[in-house]
This record gives sequence, C-alpha cells and structure tokens, in this order.
Amino acid sequence: MKVSVWDTYVKREQDKIMHFDILVPSDLKNEETIFQFGATYLKSKPFKTGTLTSNECKFCHIEQASDAIIEEIKTNGFYIIEMQNCN
Repeated sequence: MKVSVWDTYVKREQDKIMHFDILVPSDLKNEETIFQFGATYLKSKPFKTGTLTSNECKFCHIEQASDAIIEEIKTNGFYIIEMQNCN
C-alpha cells in the first residue's frame, strides 16, 4: 500500500514543538479528514497541545508502507510516526 506522509509540527506546553508524521492511504485527499486524524492523536496525549491546521500539517511525500503500518491504517484509518517531543 502506498501512503501519503503529512509532516506535522504542533506547539505543546512548556514551549516545545511536537513533530510527527500522519500516514494515510495515498488516495485519501481530504485535508479535513487528515487533520481530524491528527486531532484524534493529539487528544490521546496527557499534556496540552495547540490546534492542528493547514499551517501545522503539510503533505510531504508518498512511500510504501510496511505490513504493520498497513494493518494500523486498516484498523484506524491512519498511522502516526512520532519524531520529536511527542511524549
């Protein structure tokens, strides 16, 4: 499965910036849906975060997903790769 990678930077408490990627099927083009996936992820965090809009989340590239990522996308519609300040 080919996935679109959306590079995302969101402010969080203590003046930190969270950096994570939202992976979705490459045929999903609706930005609002992708932003909702990001908002769902942010709600799972035990700390306060800023909001996610087109200013914080941009399409980056398309890549081939691993089997584990494909299974997660089939279950939840998206997959998150945590990069910086996500925990």
